[in-house]
Amino acid sequence: MGDSNAFYETLTPYYHLIYPDWEASIRRQATMLDSVINEYWRDVSTILDVSCGIGTQALGLAELGYSLTASDLSPHEVERARKEAASRSLPIEISVADMREAHQHHGGQFDVVISCDNSIPHLLTDEQILRAFQQFYECTRPGGGCIISVRDYDAEDLSRRQLRPYGIREESGTRWVIWQVWEPRPPNYEMTFYFVADQGGPECATYCMRSTYYAIGIPRLMTLMAHAGFTEIQRLDDRFFQPMIIGTRGA
Repeated sequence: MGDSNAFYETLTPYYHLIYPDWEASIRRQATMLDSVINEYWRDVSTILDVSCGIGTQALGLAELGYSLTASDLSPHEVERARKEAASRSLPIEISVADMREAHQHHGGQFDVVISCDNSIPHLLTDEQILRAFQQFYECTRPGGGCIISVRDYDAEDLSRRQLRPYGIREESGTRWVIWQVWEPRPPNYEMTFYFVADQGGPECATYCMRSTYYAIGIPRLMTLMAHAGFTEIQRLDDRFFQPMIIGTRGA
């Protein structure tokens, strides 16, 4: 996964600032995921989040009553996710694991496996993504499902450098100004996140972190999910803040 661990080590303390209101996003995303889960699969109680980050999806789903198991490659994010779960008294089992080894780490028989917020394109080749999808398949019980959410790179102009503003946040007396810069590196792109902390003085602290993403299209991801064994694969738009791809493990 290239440089993603260093990226998230730096990002972890500020990750919640990506969202205008992180607590509201936790609740909103859980409601959206719950809607999809209940529409496409039956009798779902156990969910495995294989790229949990600081817990944005896992926390909200646990608050809805699901039994959550979660993991992430970043030890720093896992540590924060554990603290966030503990502060909410949520019994989520959270551990450090590579999604490409999800089945070896977690075993199988989960009702639903999720990987949200464009985590999959941290894997920089089709072979790595297929390996991850095969692991997700083995983690899923017969009749269960898989949900991923990703950017729609086919709708992006990746031929030129881009500046992507994220906005201004206020927290504990600090004004944060946040933006991204995308640098094409076909078939990938390098993304740099900038967080500027303005405390009202003549100087500001700037934190920047970089990671490489594979600009893989959704049709190719759907093909790789099929190669991994999933069936009834669909793209869902307007159900989440990113396009979703869902698949089912045959009964």
